Amino acid sequence: MAFKTRITELLGIEHPIVQGGMQNVGIAELASAVSNAGGLGMLTGLTQPDPEALRNEIARCRTMTDKPFGVNLTVLPTINAPDYGAYAQAIIDGGVGVVETAGSPAVREIWAMLKPHGIKILHKCTAVRHALSAERHGVDVISIDGFECAGHPGEDDIPGLILIPAAADKVKIPLLASGGFGDGRGLAAALALGADGINMGTRFCATREAPIHENVKARYVENDERGTNLIFRKFKNTARVAKSEVSDEVVEISARPDATFEDIRHLVSGVKGAELLETGDLSQGIFWAGQVQGLIHDIPSCAELVSRIVAEAEQVIQRRLAGMLA
Repeated sequence: MAFKTRITELLGIEHPIVQGGMQNVGIAELASAVSNAGGLGMLTGLTQPDPEALRNEIARCRTMTDKPFGVNLTVLPTINAPDYGAYAQAIIDGGVGVVETAGSPAVREIWAMLKPHGIKILHKCTAVRHALSAERHGVDVISIDGFECAGHPGEDDIPGLILIPAAADKVKIPLLASGGFGDGRGLAAALALGADGINMGTRFCATREAPIHENVKARYVENDERGTNLIFRKFKNTARVAKSEVSDEVVEISARPDATFEDIRHLVSGVKGAELLETGDLSQGIFWAGQVQGLIHDIPSCAELVSRIVAEAEQVIQRRLAGMLA
């Protein structure tokens, strides 16, 4: 069985399951595996060191799947900002049909570049007000990201059980539920709450095709739903990462009244995080993880994971829920 939703129709995919962009993880091996499994795989644009490398990665992904896949391009305010326009041009030139965006209002300049080429824009938001603003500016899909998510959950702390239906009540375009999803029960719940599909990050990290060291994948399995830390709260840039000795130290240092970002910079370096994913040395830095770790118990292939989620969702809807009707 396959679910037919506005997401599957719009994106041309078999199952309403999207792999979100993840720094140092969203490369061709993972994206193609998700797309071949019937979902939508996603390359992470800024994982590539420059726009030309992204062009090559798009081309490489095309040799690994003939199914639709997308590219994530996150626009963040930073001192040494990459040339976002050049990355967007690489996406356009590569004939990519879907782009996942996130970040500051400056991302609208990227939308303006992409839209004339018929590229579908999937924008990630952590608040209904932001979703409505993006809808007004012409994006095609909203991915609403609950407080359970890995990465940046915003500062409102609204969990998915409230945020998803709150968004569904007001957003008219197709809606993806993101944050805390990892099995068929979650897919069935997301559809019941008004979403048209799910966006998963952490769960796809714990798959055989994810370019992550086995030590890190094992930690995803070992951690339970309490296995995350919220960092950067003091700096109004909250991030959810896996609980570890390093992230515990970040929390401890940040709790000091006079703490500044410089006190923790050496612990949260992106370079160190990339080394951790490659070497499996968990003392190197921090790594992203959501509360969905409590639902991760194995490391399947992407094909096994997607088919399992769809089958379980079908069983929940047709047997468990239907069986409760008097």
